[in-house]
Amino acid sequence: MRVIDKPQTKPERPWFSAGPTAKRPDYALEGLPTKLMGRGIRAPEVVERFAHGLRLTREVLEVPDDYVMLYTPGSDTGAVEAALWGMLGARGVQVIAYENFGLTWAADVRDHLKLEPEVLEAPWGELPDLSRVDWSKDVVFPWNGTTSGVRVPDADWIDADRQGLAVCDATSAAFAMPLPWDKLDVVTFSFQKALGGEAGIGVMALSRRAVERLDVYRPDRAIPKVLRIADKNGFDRSLADGVAINTFSILTIEDWIDALDWAKSVGGLSELIRRTNANYAALAEWVERTDWIDFLPERPEIRSTTSVCLKFTDARVESLDAKAQKAFVTRFKALLEGEGAVFDMEPHRNAPPGLRLWCGCTVETADVRAATPWLEWSFQTAVSEVG
Repeated sequence: MRVIDKPQTKPERPWFSAGPTAKRPDYALEGLPTKLMGRGIRAPEVVERFAHGLRLTREVLEVPDDYVMLYTPGSDTGAVEAALWGMLGARGVQVIAYENFGLTWAADVRDHLKLEPEVLEAPWGELPDLSRVDWSKDVVFPWNGTTSGVRVPDADWIDADRQGLAVCDATSAAFAMPLPWDKLDVVTFSFQKALGGEAGIGVMALSRRAVERLDVYRPDRAIPKVLRIADKNGFDRSLADGVAINTFSILTIEDWIDALDWAKSVGGLSELIRRTNANYAALAEWVERTDWIDFLPERPEIRSTTSVCLKFTDARVESLDAKAQKAFVTRFKALLEGEGAVFDMEPHRNAPPGLRLWCGCTVETADVRAATPWLEWSFQTAVSEVG
């Protein structure tokens, strides 16, 4: 039985959760402005601060000027749901489901909106056949599957002359991968993913076609207030000026502005993508030389560079039943966290047993490299205990 010594060096910032993700390097809570704390959410100074956050978001993410942006309650989930409830039903719907949240959107469209979507599914680690997408319909899809480690390889499959809307859940792609804005009508993401913001607030970016849908289409259903982005006149344009749908956390917006200021200071979107790619490459190099682990997605071109999902290939683990494999992951996690070496590397609760490490831009490449010997130690320790 192979037993290895504990590594001598730990990551300086051992946070690899897929959400909320690692804070930016050198983050300090006490550095956030506090002068607006305790003010009313409708106070002009507060509204302006939220509007400033939207302007910064547009600048860093390089969102085109003709897209409108707004905040929603409920992180990315709230943003996606606002799009589903407020826009779908004007024409047929397809949902592309290759991970947990795509399946969730499909279920919501079918069971709660009472529409009849065509669902294009794929097993964990794969993509559906994108040639089956029908752009006469509205199409709902994740750009990057946070829970499966799969992403769409490009935008070639999206029709530039589409009749329907392209509704893109981009929460683990924004700020980490190029987004083809001319191919996307609704783009959603949350503070808590690629820039390490706090949870609770989502962002929507809407094309002219999406705004037009809100202006002219009135769904035949009641829409919960926290998802209501249109009023009796159509799209509620006050939301694009920083007005909140309900009461948002001022501390959370200050934290988000801090993350955006950092992103600008290091070089903007191109540098954020470069940092992400460097982190992914460091982890991929270790995977390729390690015989007990592999990527969950087999095809390199569809592998996520942010939410990297891995599977065990060791026969001793593969031979375990599903319950025992989950227990193995729990033991793996406990060993790492007991040493303070790597936190939150477990997969999503509905994903196959394995590892999931966030490699977005707020993670340092040196910490990815420092984490891999600890993953090796934890595996060898945990597998030696398998009876």
